[in-house]
Amino acid sequence: MKVEGYLFLGCAAFFGGSDLVYWHFSHDPTGTTALALSVALAFLTGFYVLFTGRRLPKRPEDDLAGEIEQGTGEIGFFSPHSWWPLFMGLSAAFAALGVAVGWWMFLIGLLFIIFSAIGFVFEYYRGHYAH
Repeated sequence: MKVEGYLFLGCAAFFGGSDLVYWHFSHDPTGTTALALSVALAFLTGFYVLFTGRRLPKRPEDDLAGEIEQGTGEIGFFSPHSWWPLFMGLSAAFAALGVAVGWWMFLIGLLFIIFSAIGFVFEYYRGHYAH
């Protein structure tokens, strides 16, 4: 996970340099703050990946002399099809529209988000491919 960590730290360094140049030429506090937050987020992510990567066993991607066969096997379970992301997106759009229209619509959208999240989380608790 060293490559990923150093990639994020490189992004933090790039954003930091961009932030200094942006501040020097624009003197805009809003854009400077946004870039500074980007620096902090990239640094935090890079530090976390490097910090946790030392505690995990080596992956096949991290082995310089690794073979393709080392990465074979089951990676995990991925849903073949699911309608719940669509319902989550529609519910979030309804709630966001409710902020502009009225709080009653936002609360209904929030209720839809809760139901969609419950359905999304418990989708496979009733058997294999059951909906």
